[in-house]
Amino acid sequence: MHRPPLPRQPPSSSETPPGERTTPSRRSPRRVRRVLAPVTWCAWGQGSGRSGSGHSAMRRSERRAAEGPRPGSPVPTGKASLEEPPDGRAAGPGAGRRSTESEVYDDGTNTFFWRAHTLTVLFILTCALGYVTLLEETPQDTAYNTKRGIVASILVFLCFGVTQAKDGPFSRPHPAYWRFWLCVSVVYELFLIFILFQVSAAPVPAPLTRVLALQTVQDGRQFLKYIDPSLGVPLPERDYGGNCLIYDADNETDPFHNVWDKMDGFVPAHFLGWYLKTLMIRDWWMCMIVSVMFEFLEYSLEHQLPNFSECWWDHWIMDVLVCNGLGIYCGMKTLEWLSLKTYKWQGLWNIPTYKGKMKRIAFQFTPYSWVRFEWKPASSLRRWLAVCGIILVFLLAELNTFYLKFVLWMPPEHYLVLLRLVFFVNVGGVAMREIYDFMDDPKPHRKLGPQAWLVAAITVTELLIVVKYDPHTLTLSLPFYISQCWTLGSVLVLTWTVWRFFLRDITLRYKETRRQKQQSRGGPGRAVGNGDQHPLGPDEDPPGPGVAEGTGAAEGTGAAEGTGAAEGTGPPAPN
Repeated sequence: MHRPPLPRQPPSSSETPPGERTTPSRRSPRRVRRVLAPVTWCAWGQGSGRSGSGHSAMRRSERRAAEGPRPGSPVPTGKASLEEPPDGRAAGPGAGRRSTESEVYDDGTNTFFWRAHTLTVLFILTCALGYVTLLEETPQDTAYNTKRGIVASILVFLCFGVTQAKDGPFSRPHPAYWRFWLCVSVVYELFLIFILFQVSAAPVPAPLTRVLALQTVQDGRQFLKYIDPSLGVPLPERDYGGNCLIYDADNETDPFHNVWDKMDGFVPAHFLGWYLKTLMIRDWWMCMIVSVMFEFLEYSLEHQLPNFSECWWDHWIMDVLVCNGLGIYCGMKTLEWLSLKTYKWQGLWNIPTYKGKMKRIAFQFTPYSWVRFEWKPASSLRRWLAVCGIILVFLLAELNTFYLKFVLWMPPEHYLVLLRLVFFVNVGGVAMREIYDFMDDPKPHRKLGPQAWLVAAITVTELLIVVKYDPHTLTLSLPFYISQCWTLGSVLVLTWTVWRFFLRDITLRYKETRRQKQQSRGGPGRAVGNGDQHPLGPDEDPPGPGVAEGTGAAEGTGAAEGTGAAEGTGPPAPN
C-alpha cells in the first residue's frame, strides 16, 4: 500500500535554511549538543570509570565536532557551553536538572592538570621499587623491615587507587584528591579489622569477664606501641565538672577562674568541627538535633567516661549556644553563599587579567557545582528512617572518638587522634552527598556510594573494637532517671512515627473514601441542585437539558447561588 508523503515541516530558527552552507562558527551550540549527546555519553562511560578522564574525553569530542575555539583562544562573550551531566541527561537551562541543583557553565578547557597520568605514575612507581631492590642495602632489622614493607604496600595501593578508582560526586580541587581519600578509607577499615581480630573474646563466666577485658585491651595497647612507642601509658582523665560557679566570690584575684579553666583547645575545635559538619549536612534542623542529642549523651554516659562530666553552663552555653551554635550559623551563611554563587568555569589561559587568574586559582578550591539538600524527613517512612540512621551514625562517630581514646590510652593531642578527625572531615562530605543522592534517586535499582558504605562500616567497626576491648565500661548500668528519660523519649518518637506514617494515612484514606462515596451516592443532584439551594430529593426529577447548559448547572454553582435554571444561558427547558 502506497503511503502518502508526510508534509514538510518549516525549518526552525536553529536549523540552516536550504541552499545556505553551514559553517562551524555559525552552528548553534544547542544543536551541536543534541547531535553529540550519544557521542559524549560514550566518551564519559569510557573514561570516568577508570581514571577520571571522562570530563576530558567528553569535552575534547565536543570541541572537535563543533570546531570551536582551541584552548588559549579568546572566549566569546556571554555564557559558555553548558556542561553535559555525567548521567547522560540532556543539557540546557533546567533540562534534566534537579530543582536543588545549580546550573554550571564550563568552556571545556583540558590542560595537563586534569589528565590521568596513569603511565607516568606507573613509571615512577617502577623506578622507585627498582631502586629499593637493586641499589639499596636491606637492613637486618626484622621489625623495621616489617614496618617498611607494610608502608610500601599501602603506598602502592594508594597509587593504584588514585589513578584507577572511580570518580566520586566531587571534582574540586581535583578528582584524584577524593579518590585518594577513598583508598585511605579502605586502608583504615582494613587496619581496624586487623585490630579487631587480634584477641579472641570467647564467652567466659561472669567473674572472669573483667579479667579478660583487661587482657584484651592490654594487647591492643601493646600493638599500638609498634606505631608509636610513647603510647600504652595510662592517661589522667580530666574532669570538667568540679566547681561550677561562674562567678567565684571567694577568689578575689580572678572570680571567673572556672570559666577560664574550661577555655582550652577544644573550644575552637568545637566551632571548626560544627562549621564543617554544617557544610556536610546542609540542614539547620539536623545540625541542631545532633548537637543537642550529643549533649544529652554526655549527661547519660558521664558515669562511664569522667571526661563527659561537665558543668551545666559548659553543656548548654559554651557548647550548644556559643561553639556549636556559632559554627552552625557560619556554616549556614556559607551554604547560602554557595547556593547563590554563579558556577561559570574558564581555563586559566583564557582569562586575560592577572587578577582574574588569581581569582580562578582560589575558586579551584570551591565546589564545581552545588546541590541544596532537602531531606524532607516527614515526607515518607523511608526518608524518616534514613534521616534517623544518619543522625545515629553521626552520634556513634562522635562517641567513638572519646571511647577509643579512653580504651586505647591515646592522649587527645596525639597525631593519630588528629589524623582520624582530618580523615572524617574529608570523607564525611562525600559520604553525605552519596547518601542524599541515594535517597533522592528515582530509579528503582539504587546503589549506595562507596564512600558512604565505607564510612558506615568504619563507624560500626570502631564501635565493635570498643565493645570487645573494654566491655566492662560499656556494661555499666545507666542511672535509673537516665534510663527513664531515654525510655520516654524512645516511646514518644515511636508513637509519632506510627501516627504520622500509619494512623494518619489510614485516617486520611478513610475520609477520602467516605467523601467519594457521598459524592457518588448524591449523583447529579449534588452537582446540579433544584434552584432553592437544596440537593435533589429521591422523588424529584432532574432539570431539563436547558439547565445543564446554564452557568450554574454546568459548574455546580446553581445550588449555592440560585442561578441554575432561572439564569441559564442555554435554551429554556420545555414545560
